[in-house]
Amino acid sequence: MENNSNFTNALLPALDAKTKWYDTETLPKLLDNYRLLHTCVKNLFDFLVKKSLITPDPYKLDKKISDITPPESTQFVENEKSVIIGQRFSDYESMLDFLCNYYKFSTAHLTMQNIKKLVELNNSFLWANFSINSNKTNTRVLANIVADGRQKSDALTSSMINDSLQKAARAMSDINSVLKEFAEFQREYYKGQIRKNVFGHPGFDLGKAFSSPSDEMALIKKNFTAAMGKVPFYSELIDEIVQEDQAPNKEELQKKVMDKMGISVKKTVVQETKVDTKAMLMESAHMLGSLPPVLTQIIEKVKSNHDLLESEHNSIMDKIKRLFIQAFNLEEKPLYYSIMIVEAGTGAKRQEKLNYNQFVADIELKTKRFAVFNAKKSVGYNKIIAMNESGIFDLISGLITDCNKMIVLLNSLDEFFKAAASPANKSKVKGLKIDITSFKNIVIKANTYRAEYSSYIEEAEQMKKLGIS
Repeated sequence: MENNSNFTNALLPALDAKTKWYDTETLPKLLDNYRLLHTCVKNLFDFLVKKSLITPDPYKLDKKISDITPPESTQFVENEKSVIIGQRFSDYESMLDFLCNYYKFSTAHLTMQNIKKLVELNNSFLWANFSINSNKTNTRVLANIVADGRQKSDALTSSMINDSLQKAARAMSDINSVLKEFAEFQREYYKGQIRKNVFGHPGFDLGKAFSSPSDEMALIKKNFTAAMGKVPFYSELIDEIVQEDQAPNKEELQKKVMDKMGISVKKTVVQETKVDTKAMLMESAHMLGSLPPVLTQIIEKVKSNHDLLESEHNSIMDKIKRLFIQAFNLEEKPLYYSIMIVEAGTGAKRQEKLNYNQFVADIELKTKRFAVFNAKKSVGYNKIIAMNESGIFDLISGLITDCNKMIVLLNSLDEFFKAAASPANKSKVKGLKIDITSFKNIVIKANTYRAEYSSYIEEAEQMKKLGIS
């Protein structure tokens, strides 16, 4: 009994340390990879919808998501692929959006059941094996649709598609690697929770439990529900607990468990090779380079909503006014929308007049500038590469600041359109929330790369001051 108590007393703090490591280090990175995957998927989805290669789910925004559910994967008739893959790919994108913005990535929440659901979702489309010959229906059909769209696109769009597919494959590979390792840890976490809660329950007789394997199993079963609530009873893992406590080779089994509690830190081999800091910085630029498809979709929706509001002002006097302006070649007065700005940090609200035409023109200009970041053979890209790091850093910093301001204005404009439309037209207003979220996720990732570069440079400067090379 003393040996078992010593093992449990040593195991629980080790489990707590490993749990903290997952919650603060590994699982946030897992979320980052899902955000990158979502951005790539959203880019592909918007491209296919724009090309009319898939039909988006008309009820997409009405669906309420509360749990992880993979899209359907059954066979279907070829002539229905636009509609069916459109709905399945739409469901997949919505599920990724749910993960990135509402799902809790923590050891307590990411149970073995939920890991299984994530793995099933990950297998909905096989990005690492995205082929027209795939034996998975969804992957094969979508790969054929994407290939068709790529053939009919210009070089810049084809480059965007290739970049999105490559990044999606890389992100999914990292995601699956983490989930595989984390699933192993969750088995030990589950067993640790039983040692902590069941063994510590008033009805659990420690002396009797360790008198024989059958007694320990019986007492665990007896006290399980009272101590663990709705947590599932996994017989296989409970049997492992008993074996670790009472098997002839229990010391060996206990050692294996404790070895798993080690926190794996990748060892960095110190090399003389100089780090390419400009390449580090350009990672942020390349991330911003994935914005054009998202911004193009936003611009189209904003213009559509604007036209919808304008159509409500089509009286005889409005028509005469427009004819008068055209006949005398007069310059139209700027159109201002009175929008409500909500400060992200404080929640404070203020009214602001937004020059509609200037705002749209600014987004269109930014979209062209962002496209240059991934057009590696263009004159614009070569000019950026020729700049010194300080200049590139300032350029990226300025663009990220502009993006954050744009996100605030777009959120306010979205609310304005919904409120300003007449009751008859409210259902025709195109919501921007999903697109804004995709926009925001890309900017967050770009800013993360920029911050990593900045931290590296600051650390290098400190080391230099200390005389350490």
